[in-house]
Amino acid sequence: MANNLQDAAIELEKAIRESNEYQSLKDSYDKVNADPSAKSMFDNFRNIQIQLQQKQMSGQEITQEEVDQAQKTVALVQQHELISKLMADEQKMSEVITDLNKTIMKPLEDLYGAAE
Repeated sequence: MANNLQDAAIELEKAIRESNEYQSLKDSYDKVNADPSAKSMFDNFRNIQIQLQQKQMSGQEITQEEVDQAQKTVALVQQHELISKLMADEQKMSEVITDLNKTIMKPLEDLYGAAE
């Protein structure tokens, strides 16, 4: 049984990689990485995101200065056409993953009942 589930997971991985959403995301990611200005800006944005997530997960308080810096960085990257497209494609892929997760979790939801 476990082998069948693993086989299904491998097929799902292939389907994700072949999906329009993934292909669009990969194309956008490649374009950002090919543009030195966009890559630098995007890397800075990702580093700020990671730092804030790590602080939050470790229970440290995020300062107003850090929030302000993050908001300025988000506003800046959203103005860059390549990064803006990448972020939109990331959102679409996230929606696909959320929908897949709902489908995968359906048997457990049926078994235990939906969370209220």
